Amino acid sequence: MALDGVTLAYLINELAPQLIGARIDKIFQPEKDEIHLLLRQQGSRRLLLSTSATSPRFHLTRETKKNPTTPPMFCMILRKYLEGGKLISLHQSELERVVTFGIQNYNDRGDLVTLHLHLEIMGKHSNLILVDPTTDAILDGLKRYSHAVSRYREVLPGRTYLVPPSQGKRPPIEDEELWRKALYEEDLDQPITGVLLALFAGISPELAREIVIQAGLTTDIRLHQCGDIDFSRLFQAYRRLSNPEGVPDIQPCLYYKTSLQSPPVAFSFAPFQQYQELRMENMPSLNEAIASFYQSKSSNNTLESKRGSLRKIVQEQHAHFKKKLKIYMEAESTAKSSLMYQQWGELLTTNLYLIPQGSAEATVENYYDPALSKVVIPLNPHISAIDNAQHYYKLYNKAKATLLNTKTLKETALEEVTYLDSVVVSLAQASTLVELDEIRLELVGQGYIAGKHLKKDTFKPKKGRLNTKSKAKAPKESIRPRIYRSSQGRIIFVGKNNAQNDWLTMRKGKPNDLWLHVKIIPGSHVLIPLEDGEEFPDDITLEEAAALAVYYSQARGSSQVPVDYTHVKQIKKPNSAKPGMVIYDQNWTLYLTPKPEILERLLASEEPLE
Repeated sequence: MALDGVTLAYLINELAPQLIGARIDKIFQPEKDEIHLLLRQQGSRRLLLSTSATSPRFHLTRETKKNPTTPPMFCMILRKYLEGGKLISLHQSELERVVTFGIQNYNDRGDLVTLHLHLEIMGKHSNLILVDPTTDAILDGLKRYSHAVSRYREVLPGRTYLVPPSQGKRPPIEDEELWRKALYEEDLDQPITGVLLALFAGISPELAREIVIQAGLTTDIRLHQCGDIDFSRLFQAYRRLSNPEGVPDIQPCLYYKTSLQSPPVAFSFAPFQQYQELRMENMPSLNEAIASFYQSKSSNNTLESKRGSLRKIVQEQHAHFKKKLKIYMEAESTAKSSLMYQQWGELLTTNLYLIPQGSAEATVENYYDPALSKVVIPLNPHISAIDNAQHYYKLYNKAKATLLNTKTLKETALEEVTYLDSVVVSLAQASTLVELDEIRLELVGQGYIAGKHLKKDTFKPKKGRLNTKSKAKAPKESIRPRIYRSSQGRIIFVGKNNAQNDWLTMRKGKPNDLWLHVKIIPGSHVLIPLEDGEEFPDDITLEEAAALAVYYSQARGSSQVPVDYTHVKQIKKPNSAKPGMVIYDQNWTLYLTPKPEILERLLASEEPLE
């Protein structure tokens, strides 16, 4: 859910005892919209203040980030005024999303003064502003702007600080009659969720929905549809969820779509019924819940950004070779249709005496056809019949040469397209930055992107790939295939990318181990280690390994997918073959539609590689 005013109030109540009285040891600005305060009070703590447009927030964190060599100007201003100071207050006014940190420190003249650091959590308008409360003068802001950007106020050193404009919402109401009266003044045809959101401070859309749900109503119910009992239940839910002062204990939670290994999709200060379909994890504190959620969100944003960059490179190269393949296939089709010119040349040569000079066409008997049908051959009337025959021989020889040359070019382009299809699958299924780094290293090794070890003159950014393939290989420490346990307790290995597929099949696998792969379609190599003298695993393990092969392939979600399986000793890797590309002659094929419950159990059994 959003970090709304109510959640902020709960967070402030939780953190105030830990923060008030702490000394500010150091201040860092690792990112343009993020400040870290290192606090000391019975140990050290790191307080994160973020004005990110997508994730504005504050919380304690254990995450450390690399700082720039030269501190930004705002960081220097904060160090000048706040380092060595004491945090004496933490305040939020009427559930607004503005948190004020009161900090006491000595100024240049040795006088003890109090400064206010205002964190405004307002989406893309979020800001962090240092203010002298005695004069309301702005000392500086993380994001400076003038009236050219905002007609309401300027955030510049020396200007008067104005709090963000009020939305006119009401603070929490303790009296049910007054609360009902406020609702009755609104348009009775409005949904209750919209009324709560517009009328009361600190409430986000998620919290408004939860109030209605916990009152036992549907989220689309309107004011005029509510009776006396409905309003009583609504008020009780509103008071229970949106009054931080009246709720001594909270139960912070994180919510996940699938397993706890996947990133959380929401957090809350208490169990929310609207998330009951999601997996829930209780957290020791609201700060832990918020920090885990946003750190996971930040990591996921970084992951998706890197995935997007690599995907763009692969898609551009894929389109390039796909275009080449189309050109070669069209040239091959045209050349095949031109092979008939050999017959025309021979038919003309055989029937020279029957063709008058200056004829525009010749109708001759086709002795290549058992029925001896007639064929009409177009002629150039300005040249002799023998010269027309020679012309057709030249067209035939050109077509034959085209077929010979195009065959190799078409096979090369097809190999590139097939390989890039497999990389697309690997990119889509990569779940960590380490996996994306492995794919990037693979692409560097294949010459699709530049690496530091490549010579500058080998890189052609406009078209195609690098002329020289890099010999760089992923370090052995980076080889970490997925490991699963079948319901029979058997180990199943699954490669995460082409480099891992090669390692798993050609190095990890023993000759008698069983190898699986979806037929023809790009996907991961799957390996079932077998004992000496064992030819096949049990049928359940074989079926579950095949289900993993389908899941980690381009055929994910399809039915009746053919999965080939054979022993590793049957697998061969041709010289100069692309990563992940292998061939085999002897195999068995299993047609499978993976069952969701089997896949869910298998995916939950993933183990770390020791």
